[in-house]
Amino acid sequence: MPGVADLPLHTGRVPPWMLRLMERMGEKIVEAVIEIHGVEGLLRGLSDPIWFQAFNNVIGMDWDSSGSTTVLTGILKTVSWRRRDLGFLVLGGKGRSMTRIPEEAVEASRILDVGPEDLASAGKLTARIASSLLQDGYTIYHHALIATSNTILVISQGMNTGAGMARRYHIDKLVVEEPFSGISGVRHESVLNVASRDSREARRTFIDIIGEGSRRIIKLLYEANRIASGSKTLLDYISGGGSEAPKRRYKPVIPSRSLIKAIEELANAQPSTEEELALAPGLGPTVVRALALIADLIYSTPTDTRDPVTHPLDPFLYAYAVGGKDGIPYKYRPDTARKAIEVLEEAIEASRLGDREKLRALGRLRSLVRGTPRARY
Repeated sequence: MPGVADLPLHTGRVPPWMLRLMERMGEKIVEAVIEIHGVEGLLRGLSDPIWFQAFNNVIGMDWDSSGSTTVLTGILKTVSWRRRDLGFLVLGGKGRSMTRIPEEAVEASRILDVGPEDLASAGKLTARIASSLLQDGYTIYHHALIATSNTILVISQGMNTGAGMARRYHIDKLVVEEPFSGISGVRHESVLNVASRDSREARRTFIDIIGEGSRRIIKLLYEANRIASGSKTLLDYISGGGSEAPKRRYKPVIPSRSLIKAIEELANAQPSTEEELALAPGLGPTVVRALALIADLIYSTPTDTRDPVTHPLDPFLYAYAVGGKDGIPYKYRPDTARKAIEVLEEAIEASRLGDREKLRALGRLRSLVRGTPRARY
């Protein structure tokens, strides 16, 4: 589904009383989904940006806020660790919580019966993809793993403070190429997307360049910078020709002391596969830009610059359950939320006792709502 979705950066907090209701409703929705579709069905839903946003809206969170990601993921984390019988756990989260994934992975691996190194590696790989292999102007400040014994889903979010916008990344494949199940955000004209299918040759060129050693990489970077600036290069003097303007606009990547150190670390690691490249020490956004510059201007192997945003959101389609925290489309209705929680609790309990009719009835409401004209506020 092509399109875009705005996620403006919002400030403020959810009132504690409202957060408790949101948490209770979120827990019951999770239980109902797992009861009908299993825990893997829950992760399939969360991997879809629109389904994720619908969940957020139904519990009463803002329909257009960057906080929708952090609040809903935080609720899921609280519920998953309190209710370990549900079959999934959320690791990481916002800010410093991102850095705790390796230590949380130790306890999570025991509960889920998976290797702690698998969870920690998944966290590092997907963080590198979202922050270095895809460079779209957004700085990652939220990174969470949602894990079962068989599946790992990653929900990340970045912010662009200059534009006052956020972008959410859903990663459901632990691979370098096309790992995203969806991205919600504002589309930009040009980004650096090393994770694209169309960047496959560029990634191979990166590995070949790294194999030539740090001194060679730095020499090639100086040469690429001269081409990018339109200056004559050594090849121009040898051939007697003039330097042609580069096909794309590039900013030079200055080989600072820190960049040279990172290039040396990367060259010493000698990655030979795409996954090794993504996980290699020294690989950060600036090093990736340097490699892309060299690959394109020296070896004529461009990196994809198309923005991979995939999902639009139709917020008002989902925002009528209990209202919204900020009063959009109408003021949050705690009595309605409590009643919805009671209905879900009764349906879940009946289903566990063998009577699934109430849960089926709730499912049939979906087809009824589809045929109802939307109210306008």
